[in-house]
Amino acid sequence: MAKDKKMVTAITSMNEDFAQWYTDICKKAELIEYTSVKGCMVIRPYGYAIWENIQRILDGMFKATGHENVCMPMFIPESLLQKEKDHVEGFAPEVAWVTHGGSEKLEDRLCVRPTSETLFCEHYANIIHSYRDLPKLYNQWVSVVRWEKTTRPFLRSREFLWQEGHTIHATAEEAVEETERMLNVYADFCENALAMPVVKGKKTESDKFAGAVSTYAIEALMHDGKALQAGTSHYFGDGFAKAFGIEYTDKENKRVNPHQTSWGVTTRLIGAIIMTHGDDSGLVLPPAVAPVQAVIIPIAQHKEGVLDKAGELKQRLADSGVRVKLDDSDNSPGWKFAEYEMKGVPVRVEIGPKDIEAGQCVVATRHNGEKTIVPLEKLEETVAAKLQEVHDGLFKKALENRENKTYACTSLEEIISALEEKGDGFVKAMWCGEEACEDEVKEKTGVGSRCIPFEQEQLSDVCVCCGKPAKHMVYWGKAY
Repeated sequence: MAKDKKMVTAITSMNEDFAQWYTDICKKAELIEYTSVKGCMVIRPYGYAIWENIQRILDGMFKATGHENVCMPMFIPESLLQKEKDHVEGFAPEVAWVTHGGSEKLEDRLCVRPTSETLFCEHYANIIHSYRDLPKLYNQWVSVVRWEKTTRPFLRSREFLWQEGHTIHATAEEAVEETERMLNVYADFCENALAMPVVKGKKTESDKFAGAVSTYAIEALMHDGKALQAGTSHYFGDGFAKAFGIEYTDKENKRVNPHQTSWGVTTRLIGAIIMTHGDDSGLVLPPAVAPVQAVIIPIAQHKEGVLDKAGELKQRLADSGVRVKLDDSDNSPGWKFAEYEMKGVPVRVEIGPKDIEAGQCVVATRHNGEKTIVPLEKLEETVAAKLQEVHDGLFKKALENRENKTYACTSLEEIISALEEKGDGFVKAMWCGEEACEDEVKEKTGVGSRCIPFEQEQLSDVCVCCGKPAKHMVYWGKAY
């Protein structure tokens, strides 16, 4: 093999150093590259292709529910941002500012978009006049900037890609319904496209989005037992509308304020995929978002007819709707096996002279390493079945990991003991609803509130912290 060929190198074991394992995969699977701007990354073609598939699927789901895409400016005048007090205070520590245009100092400095509520409000105030103008169901695919102190690829970077939905409605009931509907869209996407089980719930008052009446979230549990907030949906009530002077004439000819929502997911979903499904050989990608769903590896490709047959199989799979790649490079089959394991390709098809003679090929699945001898005439149906098998296998494994690392506790001592004996995970425990108890649980056990799940359980009648009557069962955990 030529000396300049890139060889697949080993990655750190996740049990040895989970953080380094994660970074190794981001780098060696060619998802990202670091830049000279601290906290910002290049998303390389393979990583961006995963995001494009996420974007494509979600965009279709948004449009199926009546949403339209728009694009707001990147810059927000400080005077505009200041109109909603709670909102600006919540984002102030993370805001990046533009103070000069060329050599001239700006009279009103510009915030580099950390989120776009204020811009949408300014726009709504200009275009909404009557109940006939409502609702507006908007979404945009953009990048945002938040000046994070501690960064990690995909999970927390200073600039990241996301979608942010912004809708405005005539009534509170319609807006709350939208907030919950979009949370369900996110949950369906995570489970049906990313093979990642999630818990749906409401954030506590102390953990809700700045300026929101209520925030809903989906929480996923990573392989190491830490939680990851995979998506959020916010109900704003009419607070933003009042701050920005958004009014409309209702059917009774009265001037009233509309109600708003916003909701978003980001490129941190790629980090969630890595930490939910990856293993010590690299990425393991859910078929729905894998850039390459099946790779064809010719064996002894120098022999007559092998590459021709491999090309034929590639065309057949492509015609059946599979995203397929034929690797006819001069790297060895062993190198190729390791390379596509590292990149998490769900299905591998092997074809060599003996296979051609026998009218068969070998199909291997990435998530469990199983190999199946498949008659060539059944290739398309087998690969389709194997892709579904990969999805189902990944979801089952992730769900089992979550169930094995979810602990029901009725005292702070039980929480501490469970985490010490079993490791990090979700803790289910009752809560009185007081912020002081929420803070004390985190201080004494190390786990914070993740969400109040919609599916409630009555683990006991009293708060895990103070012993007063409990109002909610809460999922607690350490989080990314």
